[in-house]
Amino acid sequence: METVSLSLEQARLTAVAAQGLHRPRVDGPRTMRHVQGVIDRLGVLQIDSVNVLARAHLLPLFARLGPYDTDLLDRATASGRYARRRGRAVVAERRLVESWAHVAAYVPPRAWPLLAFRRRWFAQEHDWGELDGVRLPDAPQVAEVRELVAAEGPLSASQVHDRFVADGRSVRRKRGTWWGWTTEKRVVEHLFLTGEVVSAGRNAQFERLYDLPERVLPAEALGEVPEADAKRALLELGARSHGVATARALKDYYRLTGAVADQALADLVEEGVLLPARVEGGTERWFLHRDAARPRRAAGQALLAPFDPLVWERRRVERLFGMRYRIGIYTPAAQRVDGYYVLPFLEDSRLTARVDLKADRAAGVLRVQSAHAEPALTDATPERLAHELRTMARWLGLDEVSVEARGALSPALASALTLS
Repeated sequence: METVSLSLEQARLTAVAAQGLHRPRVDGPRTMRHVQGVIDRLGVLQIDSVNVLARAHLLPLFARLGPYDTDLLDRATASGRYARRRGRAVVAERRLVESWAHVAAYVPPRAWPLLAFRRRWFAQEHDWGELDGVRLPDAPQVAEVRELVAAEGPLSASQVHDRFVADGRSVRRKRGTWWGWTTEKRVVEHLFLTGEVVSAGRNAQFERLYDLPERVLPAEALGEVPEADAKRALLELGARSHGVATARALKDYYRLTGAVADQALADLVEEGVLLPARVEGGTERWFLHRDAARPRRAAGQALLAPFDPLVWERRRVERLFGMRYRIGIYTPAAQRVDGYYVLPFLEDSRLTARVDLKADRAAGVLRVQSAHAEPALTDATPERLAHELRTMARWLGLDEVSVEARGALSPALASALTLS
């Protein structure tokens, strides 16, 4: 099969277009149709507990839609509203469900059957440790928690804990051995990762509310797909979302490993779904999805969260955009280079800057704790970045943007904010 040759700029444009970041955002109200369009394009919204700026799953939609009403995403991720029809519960439409996909993430319900192999792995191979001297999966508390969720779900782990303590039942201990989790949290996480319970939504404290799959998922999502077929489908979905990528990046999108994933990739190439490609400046093998858009230019801009799918695979980011991107969440403060929660700034088809952001909600200020220029910086970058920061601040309900004097770009950015 003939190899497609791409310039570095062509590869960047293909990658940005695949992620829906190559055009200016829509004007006017953002609707559920717009949210669904992002869901369909990305396929995965990563979940993370860090809330220094905004919840991780909220930010990729802001990057692509601008200031949208986050209630739309709340509705997409939590049906939990059951109608009675002919004496039985009927699940309202659900657009996203939690699963272990890239990592903890929201995925469309249609992806749930494709991830059954991962739930089987958690059930059969994961080391869950012991509970009161018994393998956790075999502990009697597992059946007790399952029965409680079946009877009274949706329930949070803390509600399960409180119920068992109040009833004087067998699960009493407040603390387990994992991250200070209660025993009930350990048990319900086991049930969640093995698929015996699912998340019906999140409460105000961002705790999962656990319920039975048949009460949360549409009927067509309750089946399972054989591992080989599932990994082929997931690789193809990842390839659509990437546009062009190496095998490493393609498999990373849904964290696929092993010989089955390798064979699935080979099959997609053999079938012509993925086209072998070479990207200017290197000899490694890339793969271009046959349906990938290859625009001649891009005209968008966005602040990309650390968990945005465009920047998940750091080697791909460095190869395509020339940015060595790291965040400081998992690094001791003294060793951080750019800051704690660093967002690259996408300007057309280039990453031109990095900013470390914090939403100071008490003061009503979006704090730019550092601002660093990339080699692709343009004369327009300070003004465009200032506009993006002001838009983000308004979306977050903050009154102003403040720039600290850290990083080579900070003076120009502060000046642009003053003038805008």
